[in-house]
Amino acid sequence: MTKHWDLFMKVGIVHGMVFPECLAGEGPILETLTKIAEDGFFSAVDYGGCKDASIKGDVATLLKASRLTINFSAQPALLLPKLDLNALDDELRNKSIQAIKSCVDEAYEVGAETLTVLSGPYPGDADSEKAMSLLIDSLKQLCEYAKSQGNLAICLEVFDREIDKRSLIGPSESAVEVAKAVREAGYPTFGLMHDLSHLPLLYETPAQALSTTKDYLTLVHLGNCVMDQSNPLYGDKHPIFGVEGGANDVPELAEYLRTLFDIGYLSKRKRAFVSFEVKPYGNETSEMAIVNVKRTLKEAWTLV
Repeated sequence: MTKHWDLFMKVGIVHGMVFPECLAGEGPILETLTKIAEDGFFSAVDYGGCKDASIKGDVATLLKASRLTINFSAQPALLLPKLDLNALDDELRNKSIQAIKSCVDEAYEVGAETLTVLSGPYPGDADSEKAMSLLIDSLKQLCEYAKSQGNLAICLEVFDREIDKRSLIGPSESAVEVAKAVREAGYPTFGLMHDLSHLPLLYETPAQALSTTKDYLTLVHLGNCVMDQSNPLYGDKHPIFGVEGGANDVPELAEYLRTLFDIGYLSKRKRAFVSFEVKPYGNETSEMAIVNVKRTLKEAWTLV
C-alpha cells in the first residue's frame, strides 16, 4: 500500500495492556496516558477508567485536549472481579450490569465514543441458549442506559470459547446472532469488536471471521497470541509481535488488514478505529512494546 494508513484508520493502543500497572484503574494513569496523548503516531486510545477521584478531572481534561478517539474498555471491570453479563444467577447478572453502567458514566466524562464489554463464561451446551438470551437482555439494558445520556455506542468483543477466556461469545456466528438481536430491539449503533489475536484461539481465518461480522463491525484490535501449551505466554496474553512461538506477525497482520479492506471496514469513506493490544513481559518495557507495534505496522503496510 503506497497511501498512508492515516487515510483509512485511526491507529490506537490499549492503555491498560501496554501499561499493565494501570489495568485495574490504579497506578500512574495520568502519566502513562500523557505518553500516549503526546505521541503523534496514535489517533485513538482504549482507556479503562480511573479509581483515583483526585485525578479523574485531569484525565478527562487530557483526553479531551488530545483529540484522541476514545474507546472505553470496560472488559477489566468484568474480568477482574469475575462478573458476568450472561450469569444465570440474577444477583450476579444485575451486579454486572450496574458495574458497566458506572463505566458508561465514566465514558461520558472522558468523551468516549464507544464502550466495549465481553460476554461471561460459556455455561455449557445445556444452558447456552438461556445464557444467550440473558446476554442480549443485559446488552439492551446497557444500550438503553447509554442512550439516555447521549450517543455512546456499546460494543461486544468477540473472545474465545475453548482456550483462555472461554466466553459465551465466542464464535463469530454467535456474536452476529447477539448483535442482530440487540440492533433489532432498537439500538442500531450497537456493534462488535474483533481482535486479530483471538483468531487463532477461535480457529477462524480473517476471511471467515470478518466476512461473518462485517455488517456489525465497529472496532478492531490488532495483537498476537501463543498457541503452544508449553509456552508461558500460551493463550490470550497479548505478547508483542515477533515473540518466539507467536501466532501473528507481519504476514498475518498484513493479511488481516487486507481483509479489512476487502469487507469495506477500511475505506476512504471514514477512518476506522484500529487499535493495538500488546503487553510487555519479562524484561520488555512498555516503551519497547509501543515501538514494536509501530515497526510491525510499518512493515505490514508495505504488504497490504
